[in-house]
Amino acid sequence: MHSVESAAPIWDPQQYLRYSGHRTRPFLDLLARIPQLPNQGGPARIADLGCGPGNVTVLLADRWTEAHITGFDLSREMLERAEKDRAGTTGGGGWLDFRPADLAHWTPEEPYDLIVSNAALQWVPNHPESFAAWVDGLRPGGTLAFQVPGNFTSPSHALLGELCETPEWRARLGDQGRRFVHVLDTAQYLTRLADLGCETDVWETTYCQLLQGEDPVLDWVKGTALRPVLTALGDDQEAVDAFLSQYRALLREAYPPGPHGTVFPFRRIFVVARKKP
Repeated sequence: MHSVESAAPIWDPQQYLRYSGHRTRPFLDLLARIPQLPNQGGPARIADLGCGPGNVTVLLADRWTEAHITGFDLSREMLERAEKDRAGTTGGGGWLDFRPADLAHWTPEEPYDLIVSNAALQWVPNHPESFAAWVDGLRPGGTLAFQVPGNFTSPSHALLGELCETPEWRARLGDQGRRFVHVLDTAQYLTRLADLGCETDVWETTYCQLLQGEDPVLDWVKGTALRPVLTALGDDQEAVDAFLSQYRALLREAYPPGPHGTVFPFRRIFVVARKKP
C-alpha cells in the first residue's frame, strides 16, 4: 500500500460521453434481462446508482414510462450535466430527478421496485457489503441489477497501474492506477446475492469494440480509468503531458491500429438479482 492521498476523481462529462454508444450497449443488454417489476398499482420507483450525466438513466424512462426515477452520483460535474439535460417530466408522464450520494454509504430511503447501476460500482470498494441493505430496500419482487467492467487485467488497465508504480511516478501516484479494481468474479456475485434469497442471474460478455481515430484507447480511458491519475496530477500540465506521453506509447504497442480501426476488447460482468415476491 502507498501513502498517497486519494482525492475523489474529477469527472469530465463531455469526455465520458465521447464513446456514449459503446458505453450504452452493455446497459441495454442488462436492461433486456430485467424482469417485470412489482405491480403496486402506481408508478414504479427506480434508483440509478452512479448515474453520471444521465445518458442511460433516460433509457429507464423509455421502458418504465410512468416511473419516478432518481439518479444518484457523487460527482458534482456529472450531476450538473444530468440536471441540465435530463431532469423533469419524462415523455410518458413520469419524473426524473438527480441527487448527490456516495454509493459507499447509500441506503434506500424508501421502497424501490428497481435499483440499477451501470459501470459505477467498480469505484466503490465495499459495494458487496451493501447488497443486504439494497435488497432489503426493494419491494417484494423488486430487482437489483448492475453491470461492471471486468477488464482490469487487460493491457489498458494493467499498463496504467504498472506505470503509476514506476520509480518516476510512485511517490506522486502510488496506486491511483488501480483504484477501480473492486470487482468480484461472477461466482462470488452469484453466491452473495443467492445467500440473500434472490433469484440471481450472472453472466459476462466481452465486447470487441472497434475504435476510430488517433490513440482511441487513450481517449477512451481519459473518460474513466485515467480520472484518478489526472485528478492527482491536477494543474501540473508538464507532469500530465509527460505521463500521457509514456502511457500513450505503451497503449500504441498493446493496441496497434488495423485496417478498420483499433480493436479494443472489453469484458463486462452482469448481475440481475430478483427479490422473492
